[in-house]
Amino acid sequence: MTGIEFLASFLRTGRLYGIGIGSTLGEVDRAVRHRFVDVVDEEGASLRRDYGFVEFSFNPGDEWVMSGCSIELHRLASGRAMAKEWARTMKVEFPRYVAWEAVREELARVPGAPELRVGDQGGFLEHRAEATGVSVIVVDDEEEGRGRHAGHGDVWSVSLWASVRAK
Repeated sequence: MTGIEFLASFLRTGRLYGIGIGSTLGEVDRAVRHRFVDVVDEEGASLRRDYGFVEFSFNPGDEWVMSGCSIELHRLASGRAMAKEWARTMKVEFPRYVAWEAVREELARVPGAPELRVGDQGGFLEHRAEATGVSVIVVDDEEEGRGRHAGHGDVWSVSLWASVRAK
């Protein structure tokens, strides 16, 4: 699968490899077979599992439960080894740079694509799918060229977040 197809699916469903907000650490372990580093905060109130350019966040309880995740695509511009290893272990091939236009075109082909709300993030644009809890940050600085960093129009990161519902 291409990284573009993978991201469009993530935007549509809010799930990666069948896991999402509320998945347990054990479910993530079964779904993501890739080397990682765990970082637990000093109080034991949160866990961040870092797979290189993909990170999951967990909250404690009877089990660690996923509270969010992010795909830090900007890291691929200067670290191709991460993408190659991910392709080998997870069967998804990401390019060095991910153009938002390519993701948007793929998303338009996906049945049930969510509506996106666009907001300015000061040098970045946020494309937020409220229905799935996925947010895409895109470089919006026209002077930012591709190189060791993502350039204008490229996806910086894609994040899954749990919305807070009013009572």
